Amino acid sequence: MDKKSQTELEAAAFRHFVSHLQQHTEVQNIDLMLLADFCRNCLAKWYAEAAIEQGIAIDYEQAREIVYGMPYMEWKDKFQQEATPEQLTAYKQKQQAKADQ
Repeated sequence: MDKKSQTELEAAAFRHFVSHLQQHTEVQNIDLMLLADFCRNCLAKWYAEAAIEQGIAIDYEQAREIVYGMPYMEWKDKFQQEATPEQLTAYKQKQQAKADQ
């Protein structure tokens, strides 16, 4: 496969992935962090970093709006739930395990 085709396929898959996350607002970022070790905010950071590498002026907040499909604070107000004590404990344990490696 040539590089241009690969890039186009990767871009299409990324757009589908972002759309999927936007449609599944019931999936909380803490759930993603616990299961996959990344969340929507991580994806936005990676997007912003890629923009910097390409010399494109997109900051973190703009990248979050792309990933969330709306301003982050709006998404947070509409869809974010408080993490349960169990989720917070599991997250802290996961972070500690990563630090211990």
